[in-house]
Amino acid sequence: MSILPITVWGDKILRETTKKVDKVDDKLITLIRDMFETMENANGVGLAANQVGSDKSLFIVDLRMVEDFKDTKPLVMINPEFVELSDEQVFYEEGCLSLPLLTADVERPEYIRIKYLDANEQEQIFESDDFFARVIQHEYDHLIGKMIPDRVDDKEKKKLQSHLKKILNRDLNISYPITDK
Repeated sequence: MSILPITVWGDKILRETTKKVDKVDDKLITLIRDMFETMENANGVGLAANQVGSDKSLFIVDLRMVEDFKDTKPLVMINPEFVELSDEQVFYEEGCLSLPLLTADVERPEYIRIKYLDANEQEQIFESDDFFARVIQHEYDHLIGKMIPDRVDDKEKKKLQSHLKKILNRDLNISYPITDK
């Protein structure tokens, strides 16, 4: 397994829509394992494939480092599609490994139901609310080329500009590897 550099603000792949996975093969399993190692190394709870330079439609989630989720199993979601998003919206502060040291309050649906393939190519349905639902929505956003700045109002986006410029210039002191300029 390998720790991969994480793509950050300004890397073109983060703004592109990912491509459907046709087959789970050894190469994809290696990518998934590397993603888990990379995410753990960066103290993250979710990671999308394009955050490590792959154009595949998949993300991983592991909330076991979060107090209320110590007993949850890590998830691999391949070709995910939302089946249901609640009308009830909630704000919560979010961060992102591709936006190091940046946080912002993001409004998202409270409840989700999502269909996906697991690593064994079995179709699954997962439903959740609160924090778990938020993490899944955040990672799904990566697959469609969206990031936190796309989910905040213009006033908040303006506040983020100086930090986004620092990320773009790699003017950061973080503990995990990121892509070069």
